[in-house]
Amino acid sequence: MKKYKIAVIVGSLRKESFNLKTAKAMMAMAPESFDMELLDISGLPMFNEDLEDNPPKEWEKLRKNIKDADGLLFFTPEYNRSVPAVLKNAIDVGSRPYGKNSWDGKPAAIVSVSIGAISGFGANHHLRQSLTFINVPTMAQPEAYLGGAAELFDDNGKLKNDSTKDFLKSFMNAFEKWVDTIAK
Repeated sequence: MKKYKIAVIVGSLRKESFNLKTAKAMMAMAPESFDMELLDISGLPMFNEDLEDNPPKEWEKLRKNIKDADGLLFFTPEYNRSVPAVLKNAIDVGSRPYGKNSWDGKPAAIVSVSIGAISGFGANHHLRQSLTFINVPTMAQPEAYLGGAAELFDDNGKLKNDSTKDFLKSFMNAFEKWVDTIAK
């Protein structure tokens, strides 16, 4: 069985983030073919092209981690109908310098998690737009929008809703097939 290295990118910095809790739950239920690594984008300096002559070590580390990955799994909350700045910054850093897009061709999937009823729909689709431009083939189905996130976890941060667990497991199985189809 081929092993795939999957980079997990969470667009929420909050310690008790529902997106982070969801990412950890999904990493725990990952198929055996996945070796998943959570990439820390919290200390990533903001993209500034003037820094490319001597790029920050955090930029270089992110770019290497992306290049080394076979697939990408994004988790995003919704901030003002879009993705958080830290996630957009990671995308910008990884796509530069011009002609050296680290994200290029990596199969991806997106999970949006929100306490609200629309489940981060806007952020999910806004992220898809950016990923399309940087040539990241993003899994279309199943889509993953998790609303009412405050009710999905117990006091220890574990998923407590069986139907959500079942859905996320089926999502991971579909993502495994997607990565196996697209990964180079």
